[in-house]
Amino acid sequence: MTRDVLDVANGLMIRRQFDKAVRLLEGKSQTYEHNFDYYLLLATANLYLGNTGQASVYFQKARNIKLTDKNLLLGQAALFLRRGDTSRALTYYLEILENDPGNKIATEAMDFIRYKGDFNTICRWVDTGRIEQFYPPLGVNIYRVAGIVFPVVACLLGVVMAFSVMGKNRPVSEKRADLSSLVLSVSERQNLQERDMSPGSFAYILTAGQINDSYEKAQMYFQNYRDNMAQVEINRILNSNASVFVKQKMNLLMGYLEEPGFDTIKDSPTYKQVQGESRLYLDCWVAWSGRISNVRQTETQYSCDLLVGYDNMSTLEGIVPVHFSVVPIIENEKPVKILGKIKSVDGKLSLEGRAVYQSVK
Repeated sequence: MTRDVLDVANGLMIRRQFDKAVRLLEGKSQTYEHNFDYYLLLATANLYLGNTGQASVYFQKARNIKLTDKNLLLGQAALFLRRGDTSRALTYYLEILENDPGNKIATEAMDFIRYKGDFNTICRWVDTGRIEQFYPPLGVNIYRVAGIVFPVVACLLGVVMAFSVMGKNRPVSEKRADLSSLVLSVSERQNLQERDMSPGSFAYILTAGQINDSYEKAQMYFQNYRDNMAQVEINRILNSNASVFVKQKMNLLMGYLEEPGFDTIKDSPTYKQVQGESRLYLDCWVAWSGRISNVRQTETQYSCDLLVGYDNMSTLEGIVPVHFSVVPIIENEKPVKILGKIKSVDGKLSLEGRAVYQSVK
């Protein structure tokens, strides 16, 4: 029987695949508009990912629909606890206990605040992930249980994979998608270069061997979950003298790339790298830290300038405009880390904001 999106997302969260749950749910925003369970799932997944700004937005949308749900209140209490605002967190925990006197999470969180809830301890618990014991519960991870029940099998599989890695001398990962449609025909391999070589038409003039090398690297990086590196090779080909057939297939591969979270992003380029050769990094994801200025906000959109590298107000690497289609919660006076996709607007570097993180310190 076909399962709806909420059931599928809930299953992903039980398996702790929060980034996949977020992507799945966000693609159904119009279908589930004003649905309490939808907003609660999105908020909880973002909370576990550390995307506290997004989590706060979705918790508030859920609260506008239903006020007293205990998992909603646990999530909002956890946000305040992470920030060190224990008085606000206690207000929510007391409200939970009024409706559910035996709630174990609320009771344990209040004991934590009473006996260990100083600011430095909270910071350490956030950093180590121990704070998650006070988050809305997810249920038993059946895959983790299976790992405990069958440790011998797991060990044997680990040994097999280790030998496989050593044999191939490169990282091995489960294949993500069937890329058979990207296989070049004999004719395409014999005509990897564009015939029209008008001066100034291409940013990169590559040999047939270099085109083939980038083409294969893009697929290898994709299968090894290094989407940023795959994007770089895709961009190299798209801005080169590669044939139209090669470029079409690289555009197809680009459609398979996934949006990361703070905990899954890999090969994030530095601001200096992007400034040096911006063409290669368009549509790559970055997690850049700094401070914000020049905030421009409406009810539905948020823009600002990110002062990259200016966390400690000593070194400024550069200034990048950032635009969010969903209004995040950012404390302007504190350092911030922004997860975003590199874009070019009117020929200038910018970021399409996805999530924000601010330390409780």
